[in-house]
Amino acid sequence: MNAPTAEVAVPFPSELPTGYEWLENEPVFDPERHLQLEAPAEILTLADLGYTPQEIAGKATTIAATSPFRVLSEEGAETMLAVGRELRQFCRPAGERIERVVRGGCYRSRWLRDLCISPEVTQHFADIYGTSIAPHPMVGHLGHINYEPSRIETAVDKWHHDTIPLDYVMMVTDPAATPGGRFEYFLGTKAEAAAMRTRGETPPPDRVVAPDFPGPGSVIALHGDMVVHRGGPLTDLAERITMVNAYVATDTDLDAQSRNRDLIGVDDPEALYTEWAKSVAWRSASRLEQLIARAGFSADVAAVAEELEWAVEDVATAVAEMRAGQGKIDHYE
Repeated sequence: MNAPTAEVAVPFPSELPTGYEWLENEPVFDPERHLQLEAPAEILTLADLGYTPQEIAGKATTIAATSPFRVLSEEGAETMLAVGRELRQFCRPAGERIERVVRGGCYRSRWLRDLCISPEVTQHFADIYGTSIAPHPMVGHLGHINYEPSRIETAVDKWHHDTIPLDYVMMVTDPAATPGGRFEYFLGTKAEAAAMRTRGETPPPDRVVAPDFPGPGSVIALHGDMVVHRGGPLTDLAERITMVNAYVATDTDLDAQSRNRDLIGVDDPEALYTEWAKSVAWRSASRLEQLIARAGFSADVAAVAEELEWAVEDVATAVAEMRAGQGKIDHYE
């Protein structure tokens, strides 16, 4: 079995979308100064959450979530907080699910971009997930930042599963100094959470984990598409910032585990549709190359047609979803 590696799916764009400019007077990202890569002490699997082997098959990894661990050094955490505060001026709602987010921050902050596509960090998470990964081809999923809501009764983010397969959630502000607003995940499956929603329920406290993060710059690695989670409500209005960075498995035989249609009306259209097209083109190009390299001949027209459909299914889905337009953003409340 080959060791997991850090790879590149789609190179980071060489130009900025309309309306974006780089922040001025930022420090240069330096892995030696800004990183402090540590390993998680505990790992939870999808099977631990109740998923069946059939539900796990084809997914990016069998890992569900880890215990918190450090990624940034003290200097790196201070820089991340400064970047998060400067990007706050660009925050806006993400549909009805969350009130204040910044998407596309890696088109504004070179430091954030270099952290999010860092080969050192990517390799670290490849080792944790046990599979080869690349930074997500869609830049909107790199360095996504969540901010506290304006009303005390509002949760930072509703119970949901992510639109992406793999990610980490980083505490940017100090969780020990934040009144409430805990990151929480459900010890159960998406199907269980959906059944609770139909009954007007949310995950009960005895099946919710709220990990203790050691400080700013620490993270939890997450199988975002499979783990139901949220940012809980604050007990007092205060600054609360988290950053989410996304990855994809580079084995394109695996499921895409994406809900890109949820981004329509959230991300800037110019960036969204171009990034979306490149992302699915990368997956289908890889599958088509496999088909070209396949040896032998076949007169089984149904099987050959099915192979072609499989190779381009991501492209076909993207075309249909783009033309269908904005839908309802999914969550469990």
